[in-house]
Amino acid sequence: MTTAPAPTARRVAPAARHSARKVRRRGERSPLASVGLHLTLIVASVIAVFPVLWVLLTSLKPAAYATTTDFFKDTTFENYTDLIKDTEFLTWFGNSLVIAGLTTVLGVFVSATTGYAVSRFRFPGKRGLMWTLLITQMFPVAVLIVPIYNIMSSLGLLNQPAGLVITYLTIAVPFCAWMMKGFFDTIPREIDESGQVDGLTPFGTFWRLILPLAKPGLAVTAFYSFITAWGEVAYASAFMVGDENLTLAGGLQKFVNQYGAQWGPMTAASVLIAIPAALVFLFAQRHLVTGMSAGAVKG
Repeated sequence: MTTAPAPTARRVAPAARHSARKVRRRGERSPLASVGLHLTLIVASVIAVFPVLWVLLTSLKPAAYATTTDFFKDTTFENYTDLIKDTEFLTWFGNSLVIAGLTTVLGVFVSATTGYAVSRFRFPGKRGLMWTLLITQMFPVAVLIVPIYNIMSSLGLLNQPAGLVITYLTIAVPFCAWMMKGFFDTIPREIDESGQVDGLTPFGTFWRLILPLAKPGLAVTAFYSFITAWGEVAYASAFMVGDENLTLAGGLQKFVNQYGAQWGPMTAASVLIAIPAALVFLFAQRHLVTGMSAGAVKG
């Protein structure tokens, strides 16, 4: 009596083929999805980088070729030399540097002290203060520019750097104070208590113990305050008149009129304007991610 062969081999073969088949892990993209993602990133990078390259290359072209697509035709630095010699660019640059510097220093000081006070102390009107700071961010420039102009005019601060500094502080401080408050919330209160044990005043504790730990938050505050003042156009154009009082934002408008634009000097000025902002970013960039993420934890 013969017995039928066991069907084990026939059952194993499909299982073996199934195990040999590549199984995609969770989160792993298909080749087609990877190609699509890389193409999307390449297109986005080109869109982001092309305007910067266009400005840089146009600033190095003679005026006759400014609007042509021949980017490397007779490369020259005459746009930069003409900009410095024939315009008040250095005056505008100096005005912007003073205003942005004062805004940065005062913005860091006011935002840090406000954020620390709200984070550590209880006082009447605390919640109202924080809501007021938040509500000020709801109004666009178009709504605020006329009343602020009237206030500055009544105080005699038009055509004065102090007027722009105060205006820029009203923009930067509310956001930065909220962010610094959230950052200080992440610092243990035991550090404040140790300062009190050592006989430090509240300001001494803030200055000697807390601020050194808050460098990432201070870097973000400084960067935001500087960029707010350095690249602002609307208030600078409305509050400052006369070549000797203009900032860079107002000075750039001198290169555009009803007949066209002076692309050579304007692109050269744009390149020079971008240098300080890039330097500030390089100085603060290693603290930016840490400071903004920490400020958002409890802010």
